Order: sequence, then structure tokens, then C-alpha cells
Amino acid sequence: MIQFFPPDARFNIMGKRRIAYLISGLIILAGLVSLVVKGGPRWSVDFTGGSVLQVRIAPSPGIGEVRRALGQAGFTGAQVQDFGAADEFLITLEGVEAGTESGAEKMRAALDAALPNAQVELRREERVGPKIGGELRTSAINSVLASCVLVVVYLTFRFVFRYGVAALLATLHDLVITFGLFSLLNKEISLQIVAAFLTILGYSLNDTIVVFDRIRENMKLRRREGYVEVLNRSINETLSRTVLTAGTTLVTSLALYFLGGPVIHDFAFCLSFGVLTGTFSSIFIAAPLLLLWHERQMAGDKKRAQPTM
Repeated sequence: MIQFFPPDARFNIMGKRRIAYLISGLIILAGLVSLVVKGGPRWSVDFTGGSVLQVRIAPSPGIGEVRRALGQAGFTGAQVQDFGAADEFLITLEGVEAGTESGAEKMRAALDAALPNAQVELRREERVGPKIGGELRTSAINSVLASCVLVVVYLTFRFVFRYGVAALLATLHDLVITFGLFSLLNKEISLQIVAAFLTILGYSLNDTIVVFDRIRENMKLRRREGYVEVLNRSINETLSRTVLTAGTTLVTSLALYFLGGPVIHDFAFCLSFGVLTGTFSSIFIAAPLLLLWHERQMAGDKKRAQPTM
């Protein structure tokens, strides 16, 4: 296997765990503050109901002109953004169904009236009813929660219960940070992003299991070494594999981000950031959580062993 680090590497990962906790805590706090200030995540029409319309306007006006034209026509909540090219726009109309006179056609008529010298072409339209959107949001949340429960169940049988809890907390760490980043950047949470979250969950879990498997092996082979030394040794022994896996996955996701087009842009962004957080948590969060559990267990055993007066 390709070695990015020497076989006898001895990085003191456990010694840096408090710094890692501080960095993660600050990032999570920033995301939570953003969610509170904004009143929650920015759900896409997949979950709220409404219309997504892709239009081509030539010659291209500015986004401000398009927004102003829609506002004058009564579409006060319309969101307008560039979509791949200077003359293509993606328009989100919440609570308005496409394919009706009050939706797509009225929007096109408003743009024709406000931009008489431009040619407006409706290239794509999607619609989701509010009831379906609510059901999709509930299903998305349930799918993430069910995945988390299955993670604990699987790792409890595969290893022991504390390994499952540590892996779950490390995985939730990745999801919460990524979720907060989307709030900070004001990006929409769509079905594609939910799929990206589940992909991140699987990637991070796989990476963590590799580290935990080496920890379990070393616990049997190196009984004379202390708990901290075994954890450090296990992470160092799997460090090259972790970096190699993260690097190849990141190259693929970045290729999707830069070359895949605007439709898959947010999915690739979420996946790329999730690979980074998943790698970070496998090294600096998952194993330190095992150490924290072990220290608390040892303290409890020591307290129970003390004679009572």
C-alpha cells in the first residue's frame, strides 16, 4: 500500500484532542447561531412546496432586473440565481405550482412585459405540492435518524456498545458541521443534499470502522501498553490508508463540483466538505471519544472501589 507517512510514525493524536474539540465546537456553534438567527435551514421547494423554473433570457439582464420584474408582477418571494450561463436563471417560486396560468405562464408574461427587448425561453419547470413537500421532509429526517440507529446496532454487534456510540457521535459531528455550513452560506437543503448527507454518513462510518478495527486488534496484541498509546499507535498505523481514501474521494467530488455543471454543484460541494470533516472526525474525534469513555469508566470504577466510611 502507498505510504504517505513512515511506518513508524508516532504522531501524538490524543495529545491534540482538546484542540480538535475546540475547533469543532467553534464551527458547530457558528452553524447553530446561524440557524437560530435565520429561523432554521433554508429548505428547497422539495420540502416546502412550490415551483422551480429554469429560463433563458437573451440578451441577458441582471439578476436585479429579473427580481424586480417578478416583484412587480406579484411574485414577492421569488428567488433568482444564475444557472450555469450568464443568460440562464433559476427561479424559485414558493407556494406557486408550475404549469398553471398563475405560475409559469404568468411569470413568463411578467418578464416579457418588463423586458420587451429580450427573448424569454422557459427551459424547465418542476413543481411540488405543499403536502408532498412536508411528507418528503419528514421522510428525509426519518431516513437520517434510522441510519444513525442502525449504525449503533451494527457496531454494537461488530465491536462493543461504546464503539457504536463513539462512531455515531463522530458521524453526527460531520453532519451537524456540514448542515451548519449550508446555513452559513445560505444554501438550500434539497433532496440531493439529503442524499449527500447519507453518503457522508456512510463514508465517515467506513473510515471510522477501519480505525476501530485496528484499535481492537492492538488491544489484544499490545496488552502491556497503556490505552492512550494503543489509540495513538492504531491511528498512526491507519493514517496512510485514511489519507489515501480521502484524497481519491476528494479528487472525484471536486471533479464533480468543477466539471459536473450547476445541477450537481451543491451535491458535490456537500460531498467534498463531508469528506474533509469525515477524515477529521475519524482521526481527531472518534478515537478520543473512546478515550473519554475509558477515562470516565476508570474514574467510576476507582470511586466504587474506595471503602465507604
